[in-house]
Amino acid sequence: MISRTVLRCLLALAALVTALALTVARSGALPLPGWYLLDVALFAAAVLLLREVPGDRVVPLVLAGGVAVAAVGLLAPPRTSDDAYRYVWDGRVQAAGISPYTHTPDDPALARLRDPGLFPEGDGCTGWDERRTAAGDCTRINRPAVHTVYPPVAQAWFAAVHPFGGGVRGVQVGGAVLAVATTGLLLRVGREKWRAALWGWFPGVTVWAVNDAHVDTLGVLLTVAGLGCAARGRALGGDGPTLDAGRRTLRGGGQALPGDGQALRARGRALRAGLLLGGAVAAKLLPALALPGALSGLLARRPTRDDVLLVGSALGAFALSYLPYVAASGTSVLGYLPGYLREEGYEQGHIDRFGLLRLLLPDPLLPWAAALVLTAVVVLVLRRGDPHRPWAGALLVTGTALLLVAPSYPWYGLLVVALVALDGRWEWLAVPAAGQALYLTGGQTAQQLSYGAALCVVLLVPLLRQRHAGRASVAVGAEK
Repeated sequence: MISRTVLRCLLALAALVTALALTVARSGALPLPGWYLLDVALFAAAVLLLREVPGDRVVPLVLAGGVAVAAVGLLAPPRTSDDAYRYVWDGRVQAAGISPYTHTPDDPALARLRDPGLFPEGDGCTGWDERRTAAGDCTRINRPAVHTVYPPVAQAWFAAVHPFGGGVRGVQVGGAVLAVATTGLLLRVGREKWRAALWGWFPGVTVWAVNDAHVDTLGVLLTVAGLGCAARGRALGGDGPTLDAGRRTLRGGGQALPGDGQALRARGRALRAGLLLGGAVAAKLLPALALPGALSGLLARRPTRDDVLLVGSALGAFALSYLPYVAASGTSVLGYLPGYLREEGYEQGHIDRFGLLRLLLPDPLLPWAAALVLTAVVVLVLRRGDPHRPWAGALLVTGTALLLVAPSYPWYGLLVVALVALDGRWEWLAVPAAGQALYLTGGQTAQQLSYGAALCVVLLVPLLRQRHAGRASVAVGAEK
């Protein structure tokens, strides 16, 4: 028999899934911003009700909801981003035995790989996701005259999903698989199971991870796995002096005591953590911001061999992932990255970045000020972060970086959502929400208002939480 608490949560979840389906279908009952606001309200209600559900029902409920939230993203082609079409093209180029970094999509040398799905004909080329190449051809691939910007692990993913349809639906299904896998991993790694719903039921998973199929989801999955390995390695004690294998070997026989196996398991997890985090960075560069979290507290203790192993394996994984493409394409593996950074405003004086800092400082100082603030936060995590909760430091660094840069692409916040699901500080969800608000409206004023509001939420909620905890402790003391 289903209890009332479970039934209420199921009804809220059903309402959320229905609203998300209508959002993706672009129902005319509400404008798109209205649907987004309704989605967020229903998400909050469903999660609050989930917290009242008995513990043995939480895991299946979170998983079922995660599958449903991901599935509705498959109901339509991409609605708010055309990046998925570039993924399809890069996968198709690799399936033909060609490096994706060698040619641009409009290069006549690759004309034989074109099809109506990516290069439509006869529709006037008037769709929101269509544009003309320099030669006058219509295409759904963004920036068709430039080389791909995506790093090698992302390219490996595009190649892996290509056989499953070879079109945009294939990468959407791949996004759904990644999203649900991340939910399952959060249930395994997280300490409070209900928190996995902060990712699995989050409306952005439907829109950004599945419908738009952003490869950021792959980076999120690898980052969560890497931080989970790092935390389990720390729980084993790493290679501290009490577990020094050299001091734990029996004289004469060379037989290891139990501490040896524990130290070896810790090193193995440090190695896997580094490989996974390096792979995450090679999928989407943003997960590099999570690396300080994996090294939390490093400056407050003596660095261990596990620390060196984690950093070395991360760097090695990142570098090795490039080797096959370097062999095929040489220095062109950088693709459009330098041009993308210029275009997206990571140069001095660009009006579309560093919105909050622009309220305080002149343009030439903006990137330097952002770098200084971010460096201070990284040092704070390395000095005072909890090594047993690496996601806490990763969330602080990643969230701070997004507040400083203030991007208009909300899917950059997918990593923040997953880190919130691990750490529980839900106030950081205001950061991807600010990105979504800016994406819908645009302009410097909207940027400063949305990210300013997010900053206020991030700063005020912990103060209110601390005040509430203080009152609760006083009440408990009075009762005694």
